[in-house]
Amino acid sequence: MAAIHPLSCLVLSLCILSVSADVFLSIDCGSSTNSYTDKNLIAWTGDGDGRYINGGESHTVPQNNSISQVLHTLRAFPTGKKHCYYIDSIRRGRVLVRATFYYGNYDGKSSPPTFDLFFDGNPWDTVETSSSEYSYYEVIYVMKKDTISVCVGRRNDGGLPLISALEIRGLESYMYQVIAEDLPLFTLRRVAYGTNATIRSIDDPYDRIWTGEVGGRGSTPVTNTALLNPIIMVDSPPPAVLRHAVTAVTPNSSLQLFMGFPPYVAPVFINWFFTEVAVLEPNQSRNFSIFMDNRSFPRRIEPIYGNLTQLYVNLTVSPNTTFSLVPNAGSTLPPLISALEVYLIGDVLTEGTNATDVDGLSLLQDAFGVLKGWSGDPCLPAAYSWEWINCSSDSTPPRVTALFLGSFGLSGAIPNISSMDALQIIDLHNNSLNGSIPDSLSSLPNLKQLNLADNKLSGSVPSSLSQKNGLNLVVSGNPDLCLPGAVCPTTKPGSSGNSLINGKMKNNILVTIITTLIIVSINFTK
Repeated sequence: MAAIHPLSCLVLSLCILSVSADVFLSIDCGSSTNSYTDKNLIAWTGDGDGRYINGGESHTVPQNNSISQVLHTLRAFPTGKKHCYYIDSIRRGRVLVRATFYYGNYDGKSSPPTFDLFFDGNPWDTVETSSSEYSYYEVIYVMKKDTISVCVGRRNDGGLPLISALEIRGLESYMYQVIAEDLPLFTLRRVAYGTNATIRSIDDPYDRIWTGEVGGRGSTPVTNTALLNPIIMVDSPPPAVLRHAVTAVTPNSSLQLFMGFPPYVAPVFINWFFTEVAVLEPNQSRNFSIFMDNRSFPRRIEPIYGNLTQLYVNLTVSPNTTFSLVPNAGSTLPPLISALEVYLIGDVLTEGTNATDVDGLSLLQDAFGVLKGWSGDPCLPAAYSWEWINCSSDSTPPRVTALFLGSFGLSGAIPNISSMDALQIIDLHNNSLNGSIPDSLSSLPNLKQLNLADNKLSGSVPSSLSQKNGLNLVVSGNPDLCLPGAVCPTTKPGSSGNSLINGKMKNNILVTIITTLIIVSINFTK
């Protein structure tokens, strides 16, 4: 039997909720509006300035399908297999990330797409969109870096990925800390019982969305008469979700709870919140137990007026697992519940692609603007690595082993990427690269192929490269490039020159030298 952990906190004037988390970002995807505030007093910003994402197309949902200002616009991605929002300069800590999707038949094709969703290189979920309904996905986790990336990935048969909104909310370090820091929590269900209202910011300072649920499934809504103030609790439920509750219909009846478990066996984290809704008479009592299927958890629940009892548990469930609140003998009042949270516990978070490789790729992107369209983790998930790299599949974290940037329209000098010491192949042929070949490339210990053909490189080929054992070096098609130790031609740039293929001088260099010697000899004897 899994362990239950009871916690409680008196609702006193000294229990002041302190929100120290320092990130509260709301991005209206596809919107060109700089900023606006919605009815929940949430400030939204558009993504049209390229600050958070490069690429994609902005679209609007037809007016007759529009649900709200936030969901009226979206960003769709007609090309490429992975597109990412990238948010940097965030203090590391526990965050809630929420991504919202609404197709709304924006393209008039009545064909809602299906695509994959990722965060920080980790698999998140498969998104199935709708023409008439929106869906949102939440994950709570502890950041491993000071950046966050949220990506959509195109499936072979799923249509064009899109996104309508992206929200990031900082949480307190003590919230949800009973789950190991390297495990993410994916929201399955978050309920405020006894109300029809959806509760979020500003009632919940962390902007968690609590869906109201009143009546049904053999329950009766009730209202809490206690004066509830903000409280400090392990997971900080807002007072607004405790102002109402549901009870079983009669003192002797049980209260069945819909848990929203996935259709497969999975580990979950469950939070129950209980508070008595009225001052009980001396002859009244309310106590009950939580049953999982037909087994009772050992702790008896006795909600106290003005107090909050929180119980949480992590265990493995199946689609058929049931939970119910069952009255104990002697209880004169029916079981009661105020709020509920259910999370799927994910796999261990990845560390992401090797940090030195990420730094090297950033240097390439800074040097060549055409590469800035790629973001998110370069190697992860493996099926969605950047198109112009290869990554190792047998190392943790993954390493970048190849750069395939031939015919990419690159121009400028080659940056120093010697930190990428797992590289085996560098292909930069058929671009407009200029300047000298960096000697630092010779320090790459695993480099086996270096193709610099058909560029505008000049100067001498570093001897450390031309003499590097096991390296297949190709530099043909660079008219102003010459071999180490050779006298560089003084001809007009572009008219002729030297190149090196696999460490051997081209024949035209020797012909040029011989021709020059013959001409000098003839002129001397005349």
